[in-house]
Amino acid sequence: MKSEVGHSKGLQHSLKQRHMTMIALGGVIGAGLFVGSGVVIKSAGPAAVLSFLLTGGLVVLVMRMLGEMAVAMPGVGAFYEFARTAWSDRPAVGDLAGFLTGWMYWYFWVIVVALEAVAGADLVRFWLPDVPSWTISLGLLVTLTLTNLISVKSFGEFEFWFASIKVAAIVVFLFLGGLYVCGLWPDVPASVANLTEHGGFMPNGIVPVLTGAVAATGFYFGAEIVTVAAAETAEPERAVAKATSSVITRVLFFYVGSILLVVCLVPWNSTGMATPYVSALNAMGIPAAAQIMNAIVLTAVLSALNSGLYASSRMLFALTRRGDAPKGLAKLSRNGVPVRAILLGTLFGYVAVVMSYVSPDTVFAFLVNSYGTVAIFVYVSIAVSQLRLRARLEREDPARLRVKMWAYPYLTWVAIVGMLAIVVAMAFIPDQRTPLLLGVVSLGILLAVYGLRGLWRGKPELAPISPEVPAFRKL
Repeated sequence: MKSEVGHSKGLQHSLKQRHMTMIALGGVIGAGLFVGSGVVIKSAGPAAVLSFLLTGGLVVLVMRMLGEMAVAMPGVGAFYEFARTAWSDRPAVGDLAGFLTGWMYWYFWVIVVALEAVAGADLVRFWLPDVPSWTISLGLLVTLTLTNLISVKSFGEFEFWFASIKVAAIVVFLFLGGLYVCGLWPDVPASVANLTEHGGFMPNGIVPVLTGAVAATGFYFGAEIVTVAAAETAEPERAVAKATSSVITRVLFFYVGSILLVVCLVPWNSTGMATPYVSALNAMGIPAAAQIMNAIVLTAVLSALNSGLYASSRMLFALTRRGDAPKGLAKLSRNGVPVRAILLGTLFGYVAVVMSYVSPDTVFAFLVNSYGTVAIFVYVSIAVSQLRLRARLEREDPARLRVKMWAYPYLTWVAIVGMLAIVVAMAFIPDQRTPLLLGVVSLGILLAVYGLRGLWRGKPELAPISPEVPAFRKL
C-alpha cells in the first residue's frame, strides 16, 4: 500500500469515453423512474409529464454548469473543489462551502448504498422468496465492494454494462410504446385517450403537478458522477464535455418520453399505476412483464449501488486533500484504488442495512427521509459556485471556457431560484415536511462536525486543482 494525499497522480486513468458516457446516463436512469414515478402520476394525473419536465429542466441546467466548470478545471473532487475555489476571495466561506458540499455528497451516496442494498434484496426475493433479505443485502454489498476494490476499470466495466441494460430497456420501451400508441401495433388503433378521458389532462389541478416536481427531484440525481470520475480518465476535458452533452440531450427524452407513454397506455387512476411500467407492458400484451421489469429494476438498483460506492469513496478521497477528512483515508492500493475510503462507505452501508431491519421506524427512517433534501443542497451549491467561477474565468482566463453555460447568468439564476423554490415548497407539502426537517438537521450535524474537524486536520494540501491546470490567482 502507498499513501497518496496530493493531487490525482496516484489515481489510475483507466476510464474510457464509453465508460464516461454510460456512467452519466446510468446515473440519471435509476430505480426511481421505474417504480417511484407511479406515485407522481397517481397524484398529478397525465400532467405528471409536466412535473418531470420541470425538474428535468433544472437538472439539465445543473449538468451544463458542471460541464463548464469541469472542463475548465478538471481534477479530483470536482464540485467539492469548485465550491471552495469559488469563494477563495473569502477563505472562511470557501472553507465551509467546500466542507459542506463534499460531506453532503458523501452522505447522500452512502445512504444510497444502504437503500439500494435493501431494495435489491427485495427484488431478488421475487425469485428466491425463501432466502432471508439480510443475506441477499450482504451478498450484494460484498460483491460490488470487491468490484470497486479491484480497480477503477472494473467499476467502469460493471457500470457500463449495468447502464447499457437500463438504456436499452428504455429505448425498447419507447420504441414499442410508440408503435402501440401510434396505431402501428397489430390490430390496435392509434389512441391517446387516457391523456384526457379520466378527468382531463390535469385532473387535480396545478398544485399536484408542482408537488410532483418536488418529489421527482431525487429521481434525477446521479448524473453528476461523471464529473467526479473525470479525474480517472486519460482526457478529462474531452470526456466530461461529451458525457455531459449526452446527458443533456437524452435525459428529457428518456424520462419525459417514457412517462408520456405510460400515461397514454395506462389510466392514471388505475390500480396498475402502483407498478407503472409493468402495467404498461401488460397493456401492450408483452408476456412475462413482471419478470422483465423486475430484472430491469434490479439492474438499476445494482447500478446505483455500484455508483454509490464509487462516488462516495472518490469524494472522501478528495476531502482528504484539504484536511476536511483524515488523511489516512487517502491510502491507495497498487491499482490506484482508495481502499480505506471505499471500506468506510461500505461500513456505513452495513450499519444502515442492519438498522433497516433492527430499527426501520427510527434510525433508518431518518436516513431515508434526510438524504433527498441534502441532494438539493448540493445542487444549489453547484449553481452558486458556477455563478461565481464563471465571472472569474471570464476575467482571468477566458480561454478555459471551452464549454459555456447557456444565457449566463440568467439561466443560472433561474436554476438557483427553482431549486430554492423546491426547498420552500417542501415546507408546505405535508409529505415533504419531514424530509425537509431531517435534511436541515443533517446539515446542522455537518456544521457541528465542521467545528470539530481540528481534531483530525493537519496542514491542508494546497496543490493546484489538477497537475495540468494552474490554480486561480488570488483576487
